[in-house]
Amino acid sequence: MIYLNDNLESFDFEASLPLLSAQRREQALQFRYELGRKTCAAAYLLLREGLQKEYGITEPPVFEYGEHGKPMIAGHPDIHFNLSHCREAVLCVVSDRPVGCDVESIREFHESLVRYTMNDAEVRQIEQAPHPAAEFIRLWTMKEAVLKLSGEGIRDDLKCVLQGKDGFQTVVNQEKNYIYSIVY
Repeated sequence: MIYLNDNLESFDFEASLPLLSAQRREQALQFRYELGRKTCAAAYLLLREGLQKEYGITEPPVFEYGEHGKPMIAGHPDIHFNLSHCREAVLCVVSDRPVGCDVESIREFHESLVRYTMNDAEVRQIEQAPHPAAEFIRLWTMKEAVLKLSGEGIRDDLKCVLQGKDGFQTVVNQEKNYIYSIVY
């Protein structure tokens, strides 16, 4: 199930602190800027909401981390989730199977970044799109979701990440300036 908060302006970080596990509270407070603290807490609260609705879990989840740093819920290896956030939105996906997600702000990009991260077909797709910046971010969120699904994180061969992959759910919200992708 997908949980999204794209109304971060009204998120009350101080009010969220008692709802966070000690582990997540410590993580949130390490962010230098308010936006980082807010998005860290808001993502966790979306996870709590999902766990309560889907599994009846009311205790604040504590994370364990896999080999590459992918978080898992301690004591619940059968529950999978992924979190992502940007300036405009926070995203959480809770599932009974491995999942990856990414949300990004729609913004201008540098040509060098496109050439480094996209293969020739993807570059053409971006160049021919009515909104090249949105197309670049759409493809980027798909790549990031795949990497987060596997738990690998960013790697050197970004151009081939999407080869042989399908089953993406992608939402483009031009009005609120973000795009997200989910892959199972």
